[in-house]
Amino acid sequence: MSDIKHAKFSIGQVVRHRLYPFRGLIFDIDPEFANTEEWWLSIPEDVRPRKDQPFYHLYAENAETTYLAYVSEQNLLLDETQQPLRHPDIEEDFISDGNGGYKLRPDTAN
Repeated sequence: MSDIKHAKFSIGQVVRHRLYPFRGLIFDIDPEFANTEEWWLSIPEDVRPRKDQPFYHLYAENAETTYLAYVSEQNLLLDETQQPLRHPDIEEDFISDGNGGYKLRPDTAN
């Protein structure tokens, strides 16, 4: 029997990457790696994350652009800047709480 993994972060939290200069809003969580082997192998071996941990789907952004990201828990830190995010897909499912955080819209089906 395998250990049950509990996610450190939750949907609606703003996080930043531990190694790379981007941050994002969590919109979904996989309890363990659920992407393709090709995707996983494309990550340089010296920074490739373990598969046996939660992975997070992010509305991500850096200084140049917005995009979707899939990031392991070991590579995320809580973003405490309280700066709003500019990703265009956020407002479809989330409402800003005015303090740098986000809450799911009441009419969002999960």
